Amino acid sequence: MRWSVSVLAEGDRTITHDEVLNLADAVAVHQGVASGIGTPSYGAQIVVEADSEPEAVERGRAVFTEVVEQVGLPAFPIARVDALSEEADAIPDDAP
Repeated sequence: MRWSVSVLAEGDRTITHDEVLNLADAVAVHQGVASGIGTPSYGAQIVVEADSEPEAVERGRAVFTEVVEQVGLPAFPIARVDALSEEADAIPDDAP
């Protein structure tokens, strides 16, 4: 099953435009997007394959950590990780 995993890392300095662009380029291969320009944090939303939410969170965290290291971002602590399965995302908010 495919999961959309959002990861946010927070730290002690402002992240630049170029740093977020580098992160965006690196997560693009994971159908990802990046955020954090001008904030003391950076994040990404990526797609992973997993059988369960805990497995998706673990894989998302691992991919994020690897990509952050690749692009040379500071190793800020991860503040939040959320996962949403494609199946859950396809259910309308007003469904019974």
